[in-house]
Amino acid sequence: MRTENEALVDGTESSRSSGTASSGATANAADSAAPLSDAVALLFAVACGLAVANVYYAQPLLDTMADEFGISHAAVGLIITITQIGYGFGLLLVVPLGDILNRRRLVIGQSLLSVLALLTVAAAPSYLVLFVGMTAIGLLAVVTQVLVAYAAALAPAAERGRVVGVVTSGIIIGILLARTISGTLSDLFGWRSVYVVSAAATLVIAVLLANVLPRREDRSVSTTDPAMTYPSGRCSCCSSRSRCCAFARPWRC
Repeated sequence: MRTENEALVDGTESSRSSGTASSGATANAADSAAPLSDAVALLFAVACGLAVANVYYAQPLLDTMADEFGISHAAVGLIITITQIGYGFGLLLVVPLGDILNRRRLVIGQSLLSVLALLTVAAAPSYLVLFVGMTAIGLLAVVTQVLVAYAAALAPAAERGRVVGVVTSGIIIGILLARTISGTLSDLFGWRSVYVVSAAATLVIAVLLANVLPRREDRSVSTTDPAMTYPSGRCSCCSSRSRCCAFARPWRC
């Protein structure tokens, strides 16, 4: 009888120790992702808004640019077209690099190159240089997509939706305010001042991001829902090697 009681006590203690170890491991995994503060999330939103605004600054300035560079008013729309083409190439070629390269270096590098592209447009002596600079601006403006994904990776799971919403709102505000800001600055100081001011603001944001972004990334921490991941590719519902229930899983209790 005593032997059975001792075995029961030993089993209880071992289960407690294993439970404590598992809870400690869970806590360590949760702490491995540093929480994204509201100030940093706001900085991400400002950076996204500023980057996407660079694509839309030129729209109120087309007539002024056409007069200065001798471009016909029928062809000056190419400035917007090549900017969007550059943006499309950025989505195809630059954004996927966020899964390969260090995202901190990628974001800061894109921001600094955007400064150079903006200054190139501001100092463009001919329409050819202007076109090259606008293409580079569009290509590098996809830093917004990298920042949104980066913010989602840095945010804790419980705060991820709110953080992504804050950062995405910065994109919308940047799109809405870009034309107003560029038109106002152009009327006051000339169209080139728009890109000089944007270059200065982008440089400031790049410096701030360099100071707050983590220097090392833990890519072992998944940003996906653990409930959506099945060991060895097997579905938890039907035990088959498929994801047939992947879409239904979030609505299951």
